Amino acid sequence: MDLLGWLIFLFALLFSVMLHEAGHFGTAKYFGMKATRFFVGFGPTVWSKRRGETEYGVKALPVGGFVKIIGMTSLEEVDPVDEPRAFRRFPGWQRVVVLVAGSFMHFILAFVLIFGLALGIGIENDNTTQLGTVTTCVPASVTALNNNVACTATDAKSPASLAGLRVGDRVTAFNGTQVSTYEQLTSAIKKARAGEPVAITVDRAGQSLTLHTTLATVPGRAGGYLGIAGSTVFDSTSPLRAAQYAGTGFWQVLSGSVQALGQLPAALPDLFSKNRASTPAGNVSSIVGAANATGQAVAAHVGWQNKVSFIVLLVASLNVFVGAFNLLPLLPLDGGHIAIVIAERIRARLAKLRRRPDPGLLDYQKLLPISMSVFLVLVVVGLMLITADILNPISIG
Repeated sequence: MDLLGWLIFLFALLFSVMLHEAGHFGTAKYFGMKATRFFVGFGPTVWSKRRGETEYGVKALPVGGFVKIIGMTSLEEVDPVDEPRAFRRFPGWQRVVVLVAGSFMHFILAFVLIFGLALGIGIENDNTTQLGTVTTCVPASVTALNNNVACTATDAKSPASLAGLRVGDRVTAFNGTQVSTYEQLTSAIKKARAGEPVAITVDRAGQSLTLHTTLATVPGRAGGYLGIAGSTVFDSTSPLRAAQYAGTGFWQVLSGSVQALGQLPAALPDLFSKNRASTPAGNVSSIVGAANATGQAVAAHVGWQNKVSFIVLLVASLNVFVGAFNLLPLLPLDGGHIAIVIAERIRARLAKLRRRPDPGLLDYQKLLPISMSVFLVLVVVGLMLITADILNPISIG
């Protein structure tokens, strides 16, 4: 099942890469730029076919992809016949559109995934009184409770078990207090004292039942103990509500991605610490970590809706993060090329105001050291994240 999760993730990753490159490719072709290659992966060519002026193909290493648009920089030599169709000869706004199109496709995919999840499965609701867990015993201590220590033969039966509560029951009232959310239910339980008889009204398959029990005490814990936990349900929704949910979810993921990027420098020292999950390093991961999380989700003993929801939201989050990261104004990222185009247009506008000729393209030769430095940093950080996800992985629980 873990292997199936990895395969699902790799397929989603390759599909995302193809969409990214299709964004660049489609807009470039639309504006009339010459795109000579469209490949998925890197390394030796496994398969390729030429159609018109473009070669389409697959490389041996499925870790990315690329589109070759001629004349991307001032350094590239282009056949004089093709120079009018070189990327660098097109208006600045068209070049920016082509460069942004890759990240835009990531954002569109993420929105569609979240929208489809909400419309197809429903919106996740973990504040419900439907029971997802009914414990069989009273924990021996607060530590045993917090760590989900397995029951032993000497442990007393839990009040929930004695009452006859079942997974799937929906609690409608506790001790005469009507409840409709898990927060209301836990609040009502806290008001009852240990050793006090309580009445619990549940809806079981459409039938209303009132069950009785006496709350227990967990040593070291204040208040009475019942022995239940809520479940996650998926509420059906309308297309409009699904679109609103997708918009809100997209914004939350984007904000989280920005925060994760900001935390990255502080997270690096904790990548290999034993308590990685509780440090900023627990919020950053590589594609290995994401694939591992997908494998854990597929293998988890939870309902198929929870599995699908987790995987879809993970893939959507990955696309939002990659799309946002790619727009950072750093070479060799698309955002770095966008910054150069903007700088060229600003120089041209200033030259025009001074009645001077357009200074033309920026000299990429001078920018190569910066580009190589950023690339080296990205490779080192990427390798650190991959190594940490292999040697010190995070469990999704």
